Amino acid sequence: MNFFKKMKSRWGIQSNWQLFIIMVVFALTGISALYSRRFLFPLLGIESQDPFWFKTLIWAVTIFPMYNIFILVYGAMFGQFDFFWGRLKKMYERMGPDK
Repeated sequence: MNFFKKMKSRWGIQSNWQLFIIMVVFALTGISALYSRRFLFPLLGIESQDPFWFKTLIWAVTIFPMYNIFILVYGAMFGQFDFFWGRLKKMYERMGPDK
């Protein structure tokens, strides 16, 4: 089974078009998170000489939640909100406490 068939099967989607749209949403979200970091870090006064652990902490607190917002917004714009909402819910369920 090739990569695209595996992804379609794993994600429960049927068409190549939907797979293409989902990949576009992931790409736009990643680019948006990258540019948000470039804008936000200088705004917060974070510079290249700051410790790596500090920049990582700020990234986790700011950019990670922004990424989730971006993916939902782009997903809605491209008609795939339900797909990405389901993915995020599943991710947060896995991160939460065991039941």
